[in-house]
Amino acid sequence: MSKYLFDHLLAEIDLPERAYELAEKRYTDLGEYLTREESAIARFDPHVAPQGSFRLGTAIRPLNKEEYDVDLNCVLQEGVTEKTYSQKELKELVGQELKKYRTERNINAPVEGKRRCWRLLYADEMSFHLDIVPGIPAPENQKQHIQTNLIKHSPPTSNLQQDLAQFTLYITDEQDPSFEIITDPWHISNPEGYAKWFESRMMLAQTDLFKADVADMPRYTLKTPLQQLVQLLKRHRDVMYAHPNANTDLKPISIIITTLAARAYRGEANLIDAVRAVPLRMMREINSTEPRVPNPVNPEEDFADKWKSEPELETHFYQWLVQVQRDLEGLADLSQQADWDDIVKYGFKLTPDDNTLKNSSQDSLRGAAAAGATTIISPDSPKPWSH
Repeated sequence: MSKYLFDHLLAEIDLPERAYELAEKRYTDLGEYLTREESAIARFDPHVAPQGSFRLGTAIRPLNKEEYDVDLNCVLQEGVTEKTYSQKELKELVGQELKKYRTERNINAPVEGKRRCWRLLYADEMSFHLDIVPGIPAPENQKQHIQTNLIKHSPPTSNLQQDLAQFTLYITDEQDPSFEIITDPWHISNPEGYAKWFESRMMLAQTDLFKADVADMPRYTLKTPLQQLVQLLKRHRDVMYAHPNANTDLKPISIIITTLAARAYRGEANLIDAVRAVPLRMMREINSTEPRVPNPVNPEEDFADKWKSEPELETHFYQWLVQVQRDLEGLADLSQQADWDDIVKYGFKLTPDDNTLKNSSQDSLRGAAAAGATTIISPDSPKPWSH
């Protein structure tokens, strides 16, 4: 396997620097707008921050010029509880301010309501949409319940789980039968806790490097082997289900891929070792009984809960996992260098130039095992964009 080939793959699938800059500019501006003096929700201390792949550092370039998708939390930290507001009322509070923001920022597309979020669509220099999920801190009894389960299911040597429950949120969900009434509980989410768990898996690699002072470096420039591997897995999945005959409704979801990869990661110090080992372990991280793929920050939640009612989802996940294992093994096998071009083209929808393939071949023949430049990310949390 070659340093040059994987450098090429990652450079092509990672978001361009300009995309990160624009995303950060937009959600920073949104957070500042929601806390301005005239804001109807400023008194509730709104906190806007990224979640999902942008927060984890695993975002990838969309296929076929699709929109860039940035997931955000908008947490009202004071003055709104499940005992004083319904989910519908909370969502409308945030939605009204987003509609004002859209007008004042001259955004053409209307604010679109989704099941759990509001969507803001930008279509200027780059096509972006921001999905903003309204939420409130979960009550202490709910956090305590989750913390007890986390401690019960965590390794005896781990203290991390004792702290993750504090980030638990209640979020809005229009499919909740209690959406319009004041009641407890709401749908639970913990994207910040998940991000901290994921970072703890990243830190298994050369943990001494995490002590480096990288506070002044843009977060999106900091990558570990685990993050890079998740990017490769997601790209392969996207390409496989972009085929005209593929049923996109059966496409493996990113949260399952990310969770299983992180669980299967054992601290491989470079991308090549991670590519060789982690996908082969992922299948063993799926439980034979429910929960099949438990949420690491809420063990009662099963990310694969739909597999029971829709068994085709599980079948397709295994089919994809076997295929990506085969393709990554093909890239690793020195005896199959002639197949690299086909695997990169059809498995990742990329066309490496002749120089990349030449360097890849020479690098592999020398027995190179380096995975490409990797900077270890700081364990510090990202600064909230609004507080």
